Amino acid sequence: MIDKLHYISQQPKNGSHLTAIKQALEAGCKWVQLRVKNQPADVVLEYAIEANRLCNQYGAKLIVNDYPEIALKAGAYGVHLGLQDMPVSQARDIVGEKIIIGGTANTFQHIKQRVAEGADYIGLGPYRFTTTKQNLSPIVGLQGYHIIRQQMQDAGIRIPVIAIGGILAEDVSSIMQAGLYGVAISGAITFADNQQQAVKQIYQQLNTTLLNQVI
Repeated sequence: MIDKLHYISQQPKNGSHLTAIKQALEAGCKWVQLRVKNQPADVVLEYAIEANRLCNQYGAKLIVNDYPEIALKAGAYGVHLGLQDMPVSQARDIVGEKIIIGGTANTFQHIKQRVAEGADYIGLGPYRFTTTKQNLSPIVGLQGYHIIRQQMQDAGIRIPVIAIGGILAEDVSSIMQAGLYGVAISGAITFADNQQQAVKQIYQQLNTTLLNQVI
């Protein structure tokens, strides 16, 4: 089961990605994506092994960004691939059928591509400008979500779509009303004054939106 709230790891002002992940887990996050950039693969593997241990301790699922081999070695629940990473089908050959694979999309054409490749879910964005991602794709925005959702409906495409990119807690209700499955959030949890309250508020919005459904 794919959770409706995806926490994307981000290095806090004091500490590492593991510090941020532990704090997010303590706050109630159940789905964590380890997203470490510009580090050697052996360092990312060390992070992934410890992150997976933490997730297991808190009954959460770990997704590793970019690295199928590392996701497999660390025993992670899944891997997430960006548009510039290897195709989902190639990653599937590496990790097999037991690990789920998510793929980033920026357009309806990308969604069709991801579905054809065999992705289990899609991260669609960016919702707005975000400093956590280099080489940012064109902004999708709320109107874009409505348009792409309608295109998916017309094409009979049903796959969990997660909104991603600069999302704040106050954005969640309107995003869910656009018909998306869930949201991915980083800074709004990492840097929240009260992380537990922030996570609780986000889950409340996710679980009470009537139009929240898989499309």
